[in-house]
Amino acid sequence: MFLLLVISSCGAGKYLINEVEYVNTYNFSDEIEDKIAVDTVPWKYQISASDYATKGDYLNALRSWDLAFQPRETSFSVYQIDSINALSKKVDAREYIIAKAKSEQIIIINEAHHSSLNRFFVKSLLKDLHDKGFTNLGLEALGNGKDYLDSLLNFRNYPIQASGWYTKDPQFGNLVRDALEIGYDLFPYEQTNDSNNRQREIEQAKNIHTYIQKNPNEKFLIYCGFDHVLEGVHSSWEKAMAERVKEYTGINPFTINQVVFNEKSEIKFNPPFLKAISPKIATVLVDTNNVTFTSLRNDSYTDIVVFHPISEFENGRPSWLFTQGNRKVKIDLSNLQLSYPLMILAYKKGELIKEAIPLDICEVQSENELCFLALKPGNYTIVVTNGKFAKEYEKKVK
Repeated sequence: MFLLLVISSCGAGKYLINEVEYVNTYNFSDEIEDKIAVDTVPWKYQISASDYATKGDYLNALRSWDLAFQPRETSFSVYQIDSINALSKKVDAREYIIAKAKSEQIIIINEAHHSSLNRFFVKSLLKDLHDKGFTNLGLEALGNGKDYLDSLLNFRNYPIQASGWYTKDPQFGNLVRDALEIGYDLFPYEQTNDSNNRQREIEQAKNIHTYIQKNPNEKFLIYCGFDHVLEGVHSSWEKAMAERVKEYTGINPFTINQVVFNEKSEIKFNPPFLKAISPKIATVLVDTNNVTFTSLRNDSYTDIVVFHPISEFENGRPSWLFTQGNRKVKIDLSNLQLSYPLMILAYKKGELIKEAIPLDICEVQSENELCFLALKPGNYTIVVTNGKFAKEYEKKVK
């Protein structure tokens, strides 16, 4: 290893760049695309969408997901749009959920596994929910069982690559990190018997029930994927996890669906309901009788639906990344002497870069592209790699 003294181009002073041995666990875009090209499974685009989300590439995650499900361009008529907006009012989703939390013991909220935005929103709820008494956070995404359980997570206070799969997304990692810092007790509840469909829902709910029985007077936030949040009768599983939790605990959970109206990769493909209300913030709809809009699919439902604003992008990155206290931090790549493409990963100083989940990731294809990371004020280790060689340096964000 050698040290190279570099003068920052932004006039921030001098900093040292180290050559470092670094094994990158995140795929470059061309690696993901190469995998798609040779993959023959029908769900290959769902896999690539998760791969893109895992490395923090929200836009390409949306594009891959749309390749899997081929959305059509549909819109409501002007009359329908006017009727929707006349018969309902938009309510701040965060405020609604936090107010509702006061009288709830179990809240279950879902995500699409390709959506970092869903994770970013749940992270924004954590502090206020904790203030309302929610001290336990169950995560489907955490590894469970003797071979996959990260037994030291609640003591280490930050997630590592081995904590789970979806948790490798920086925004999911930040959700976990924030929850630990706030004071939540995190627990896994995924099935450990390689079961699926109906049996998986039962096993998940039983694991949650067991944990609740150990802490019967406490409050629980459960974070799951897609249909596991549904109450009522499920068309394939008989009962989804949320309904099973209700059955086993005797507690009616407050269920939140933020998946059904998720945005697409192009505005024209967005769900017509989302286009009709065009929310500026995360939104819940309430009608003139103060009844909330719910997701109803055949005989299954959730208590509320969250509509997220349509993302705006700059340099390929969504603008919402640079909210919730995150600074827009430009990374200077001019003096690194590494061939492109480059992946830039930001680690919290003090966390082990060989194990920890980075707080943000950005990939650039050429020297003509800019890299902006979304980071809160603090001290970071910035790692830049092209897959063969890597360099690191310390950066303070004020």
